[in-house]
Amino acid sequence: MVKIAVLGAAHAHVDYVLGELRRDDRRDFTLVGIQDADLAVAQRYAADFGVPAVECVEDLLSKNPDVVVIAGIYGSHGRDVVAALRVGAHVLADKPLCTSLEELDAIADAAAEARRTVSVMFEKRGYPETLAAAAVVNSGELGEIVGVAGSGPHKLNRDQRPAWFFQRAQYGGILADLSVHDFDAALQFAPADTGMVQGAVSGLLEGAEDFPRYGVATLVTPRTIITCEVSWLTPQASDVHGDYRLRLVGTEGSAEIFWARGRVEVTTHKRGTRVLDLPPGRRPAQDALDAFAQGVTPPVDTAQSLTATRLALLAQASADENGRPHRWTRANSTNSEIARGKHP
Repeated sequence: MVKIAVLGAAHAHVDYVLGELRRDDRRDFTLVGIQDADLAVAQRYAADFGVPAVECVEDLLSKNPDVVVIAGIYGSHGRDVVAALRVGAHVLADKPLCTSLEELDAIADAAAEARRTVSVMFEKRGYPETLAAAAVVNSGELGEIVGVAGSGPHKLNRDQRPAWFFQRAQYGGILADLSVHDFDAALQFAPADTGMVQGAVSGLLEGAEDFPRYGVATLVTPRTIITCEVSWLTPQASDVHGDYRLRLVGTEGSAEIFWARGRVEVTTHKRGTRVLDLPPGRRPAQDALDAFAQGVTPPVDTAQSLTATRLALLAQASADENGRPHRWTRANSTNSEIARGKHP
């Protein structure tokens, strides 16, 4: 039986994991407790499982969990990930993994020293639309992927957001928060080892001096141009929270992934537009928990978690510096000794 603990439950994505633990077929984990700086939040979730709710991080980590779930206030993620690694636990984290490049270096060091895995829940990987598009790309039907354009709009729902969400120190920035998903997805379709990262933001929210509502992050590699457009500007009257999309442009054809619409369209030089049949999807925490229960590395491993996070943080740093480009290499994403000195 694998002991699992929740360190921070401020974001609703904590239900990715708690939903798994409620399943009748998930008998391989035992929940030992839930922590949050707001004890009422921890108590609300803990009551469903009959486990302790605590405010103090150390109190929960003293229970020696095998896996720690990180889903608290974004600004606490980096510190909590390192604390979990230092007690010998694997980490399953909601995005963002952390909110600064310095924290990311500390996570890389702690993971290497502890020989434990840090896995971010990149839920788009398991969506049926992603799996269907991946099969087409892997077949070679689209040729070489030379362009990837992601769009990640969201409804702000300002009156439903906690105060910390609009504080830069706690939130981390729109590109750090939202572009990480599309960077991760893009690299699954168009792998790369080096490139230049830039970011730009606009649309400041009235009453929140450092909360842009629109941003674009780009990664230009030797073979592919990746663009991630993100925003908190989905109109309130929209029928979806966000009309998330990804366009793959290849030398032999293109694919349009409409995540919010449950649809993938493919067009090639040899065949007109067709709509793909979708396979069953994978739940956001399913594969990681399966892997931890079996004692193997999850599909989203430490290197991939660090890579996507570093790209998003470099884009955010670029935006903060009026678009100054930052060079990225995959080696620097996972080796903090190399990475130090390569960013502001």
